Amino acid sequence: MRIDGTDRYRLTGPVMWEIGVKGSGLWVSVPRGRGFDVSVPRGLHWAVSPHDPRYLKAAALHDDLLARGWDRVTAGAVFHDALRADGVGPVRRLAMLLAVILWRWS
Repeated sequence: MRIDGTDRYRLTGPVMWEIGVKGSGLWVSVPRGRGFDVSVPRGLHWAVSPHDPRYLKAAALHDDLLARGWDRVTAGAVFHDALRADGVGPVRRLAMLLAVILWRWS
């Protein structure tokens, strides 16, 4: 659920995600009520809307993993896998992956 016209969201239900390959047995659960954002610089909203539903699960997973202390590269890999699962194309996925990995290093 979008929070008051911002780029922030709050989960209305839990998000379950299996890490790595199907059948790995490594699951992460993002609880209902967890807040997250889809950080896209305003100047790029024309190319990457922070409100595209294909990005929301990936963003929730990414923010939750960072909050748990995962490093940016590993959380970014999960973000990338979730984007792929939700039908985001390879070029856009790569651009978004690089953005989340490099965001704090720039």
